[in-house]
Parts: sequence; structure tokens; C-alpha cells
Amino acid sequence: MSSECNVPVKYAYKGANLISFGTSIKLLFTGYLTTIAAGYIMALIQILFTHGMADGKFGLSLNDIVYSYYGDRSGSVLESKLNGSMKFNAPDDDRFKIIQWVRDGASEQDYDTNIKPIVEKNCLMCHNAGAGSIPDFAQFANLQKVAESSEGATFQSLTRLSHIHLFGISFIFMFVGLIFSFSTGVPCCYKYPAIVMPYLFLLIDIASWWLTKLNPHFAWLVIVAGFGLGISFAFMWSVSMYQMWILGGILKQSDRRNAIMRD
Repeated sequence: MSSECNVPVKYAYKGANLISFGTSIKLLFTGYLTTIAAGYIMALIQILFTHGMADGKFGLSLNDIVYSYYGDRSGSVLESKLNGSMKFNAPDDDRFKIIQWVRDGASEQDYDTNIKPIVEKNCLMCHNAGAGSIPDFAQFANLQKVAESSEGATFQSLTRLSHIHLFGISFIFMFVGLIFSFSTGVPCCYKYPAIVMPYLFLLIDIASWWLTKLNPHFAWLVIVAGFGLGISFAFMWSVSMYQMWILGGILKQSDRRNAIMRD
């Protein structure tokens, strides 16, 4: 071992921070942040293909949010799904026959004659007894229920989604915030709000679902909360990655010992 290794490293930032951490810790943090970023992108894509198709048009709009939570009271759940998120799961001719059946009153006699074969061919692969949370369309009563006026998300589904998001997303941002809290040189007026913002906007986001369910005018709050979550995540992610892999190199503070600290 060269005598150079025994000479204390002199650098501007000492202590527990993203610049002074060893390469092993930086790789650990980077792996987590990269995976979470990929998951965040997948979540946005999933929103586009579910809520983003609620009005039958690709892309998230205010109407999509209203239809998803408050509902389209002028039509049925089944029709809105067939024109929205389920639009590409059946040929147009089959979709139009089901929609016309719904508009004609969704009678059981007409169902047995014309609609049941279409449902069996296009729907039962997912909507069956083993599907879990989605309705079993092998039972006519379940199909008839969604042929009624669309009232958006049910209170039962909102309760389930709320507790899943509150637990899951708060854990995600706890670790993202923990990594970001080791950043150095970030003014407190930016650092403190960035750490707190995800929790604040998460609570606003969940509350906005319930408020929109009661009144469609609150749909804009869903967009504001989602935008706030995205901004805070992007800021903490970018600062953390920059300080770990770019700023240290600019300041000539390289690490070769894979220690937790370079002292």
C-alpha cells in the first residue's frame, strides 16, 4: 500500500453528506433512486391508460378526472368504460352492440340472445369469478349493475385506494427524502419545503379524490396535487444524483476506498 493512502483526504465537505459518502453508499442510493424513478414513470403511463381514457380520448384532462371520481351521470358505467379505458379490448362492432343494448334498457332477454356471446368472447378472460376486485361478468346481475348510470368511483374503492396510497407513497418519499436530506449547500428555504411537500400534496391528493366524488368542481385539485408531487420528487431526485456523481468530481473529491465515509 502506498504511503499516499495514509494521508488524510482534504476536501471542502466533510461529514455525512452525498459528496463525502463512499462509492458503495452512492451506488446503493443511486440504485434505489433509479428504480423509484422508473416506477414513477410507469405509474404515470398507467394513469394515462386508465383515468386518461375515461372520456374516450387519450391524454389526461379535467373531464377524465371528473368521470373517474364523480362519474358521468348522463350515461352508464359500462358505456363510459367501453368508450374509455376498455375501448381497445373489443372490436368496435361488439362494443357498439353492447352500448346499444345498455341504451335500450339492458334487458335480460336481449342479453341472452345477442350480448352474452360477445361478453363471453371479449370480457370473461378478465371479468370472471377468479378476477378478485373486478366484477364477474359471467353473472348477469353484475353486468346489469354496471349498465346503470355512472357515478364514478365507489366509496369502497376510494377507501381501499386511499389507504394503499397513503402507506405506499409515504414510504417511498420517506427514503427519497432521507437521501435528499444528506445533500449539502441547498438553501433551507428550498430544502425544508422539498422534504415536506410530498406528504402535504399526498394528503391533498387523497382528499381531492373524495371531494371530487362529492362535487366535480374539485377535480382541478387532483391535478394540482399530482403536479406538486411530481415537482418535489424531480427536485430531490435531481439534486441527490447531481451531488453524488457530478458535484464531487467538479470539486476534485474522488473516492477510491468504498468506505461509508472518506475520512
